[in-house]
Amino acid sequence: MKKRTNLIALVILFSLSQFNCTSQIQTQLTKDELRDHLQFLASDSLKGRYPGTSEDVLAAKYIANDLKNNGLELLFNEGLQSFEITTNLETGENNSLTINDVKFLINKDFTPIVFNSNNKLKAEVVFVGYGFIIEQGDESWNDYASVDVKDKWVLILRGEPEKAKESFPFSMFSGLRSKAITAKDQGAAGIIFVSGKQFDEEDKLIDLSKPEGEIDIPVIQVTRKVANLILETKGTTIENIEPKLIVDDQSFLTETFLDCQTDILTSYAQTYNVAAQLLINANYEYIVIGGHYDHLGFGGQGTGTRAPGVHAIHYGADDNASGVASMLELAEKLVSKKDSLKNNFLFVAFGAEEMGLIGSKYFVNNLPVSDSLIKTMINLDMLGRMKDDRSVQIGGVGTSIEGESLLDSLNSNYNFKLGFSQEGYGPSDHSSFYSKDIPVFFFSTGAHTDYHTPGDSIGNINFEGLLEASNYIYDFTFKLSSEELNLTYQEAGPKIPSGNARNKRLKVSLGIMPDFSGVVKTGLRADIVIKGKPADKAGLKSGDIIIAIDGNPVGDIYEYMERLAKLKSGQIITVEIIREEKKEVFIVQL
Repeated sequence: MKKRTNLIALVILFSLSQFNCTSQIQTQLTKDELRDHLQFLASDSLKGRYPGTSEDVLAAKYIANDLKNNGLELLFNEGLQSFEITTNLETGENNSLTINDVKFLINKDFTPIVFNSNNKLKAEVVFVGYGFIIEQGDESWNDYASVDVKDKWVLILRGEPEKAKESFPFSMFSGLRSKAITAKDQGAAGIIFVSGKQFDEEDKLIDLSKPEGEIDIPVIQVTRKVANLILETKGTTIENIEPKLIVDDQSFLTETFLDCQTDILTSYAQTYNVAAQLLINANYEYIVIGGHYDHLGFGGQGTGTRAPGVHAIHYGADDNASGVASMLELAEKLVSKKDSLKNNFLFVAFGAEEMGLIGSKYFVNNLPVSDSLIKTMINLDMLGRMKDDRSVQIGGVGTSIEGESLLDSLNSNYNFKLGFSQEGYGPSDHSSFYSKDIPVFFFSTGAHTDYHTPGDSIGNINFEGLLEASNYIYDFTFKLSSEELNLTYQEAGPKIPSGNARNKRLKVSLGIMPDFSGVVKTGLRADIVIKGKPADKAGLKSGDIIIAIDGNPVGDIYEYMERLAKLKSGQIITVEIIREEKKEVFIVQL
């Protein structure tokens, strides 16, 4: 059946390409062509366009083919700019766990945690309660005060104590990574997590999900059965200990040795940005029009689905086949009007947006033209579900002085209920361009209850609304180019994703836009150092790779966030970086 489905998709692709080759370029946007694009991109055959799959490739080639047939020049390799993504984690063959000559089974008795570092370790186990080190005013909580964990395994309970002092901010430090980094900082050579009965009565092992970096020691979870064998020498169990852990310093050496090897296999794949240009004059500036074409496949853990228990195609008709369809129609019409244009155009369909804007970040760091030549970026994401109130949301209008008044003036022909957002940062691909000081406009008809579920299907698309929104965006784009209107860039809000769940808890900021995609494997790259912020004042520059904060290592974005979470406003810290292959240390006041 799988081969048959792929064959059907190829037939559809060939048929549509033949149709495009023989048809004339349209001078008007049409509902029929918008529908044709969505019927392919949001079809059963494309299976949700998950990055790195064969269906992802089909979608990319379909988009490239349509751009080419509409008279555009394909860039890169036949329109495809390839980049690597991490697609999957799974346990390998070399996982083992032995205690007192008793062997345990992978995925039944134990499992490596997602940020584990593959390694082998035989050492004594130290129980350290919930694994906290917290200082709150004059009070403190330290589960490591009475034990030496250097070069040992530490056994840590998941979660936080239910009846402990209310003055301690446990939730801020109760995540697995936070506890693991604390243990590593204390010299632990390996980390064992276990769920107490109050935390998880069913005692389920955590499934491996999408990659989240790694710390450089083995990290595993064991069942209570395994943990109780570790504690047997002390005549106790997890069930007995958990209710008593309402104060710190209940830690002890178990006198039990654990021999473990961890093995996580990482799968990589290629995916693509699709790009083409309309070159009017080599001396003209460029307008970028783009939107992401990837989606969530069949859903599942780590994909971002809002229906985690459902294994079904997430069609992504609105998110974002609608934006790609609009972009393709705009490209066709602009080609027909090229004699009136005073700007060049780049049309881009971004890959791996749902994984964290990976494609657009790769694109802006590997542009086919100088970023100084880009006049603006227009991002189309979720244009297909216009509501009865005719609302259209436009983000980034504050990134140019002239943008808002121009958008308002064109609305007299449409009578949309326009909702403006000034900020240049937002949860879509325009953010990558804003990070390069490029004015941006983010068009959307808004969220809905089918977002990131299988319900986001073509049957729920408002094609009349999609056509009207696309025509409005065309009028805006055409006016920008044909009348040579200038856009004066201005900063509008932070370039750091302040609304992102990763840093909601942070009280301080260095003032950088970090590399969320994990391109650098030995630290955290500062993609942008924001002017006037602590990092900039201290002398850090865009592109610096942060490898330590206050002497504590920073291996990736996750460790960076954990380090910042423990700092205070006004604190003076050291930040160690690599710049042009040389290490430097800066003094930063937060």
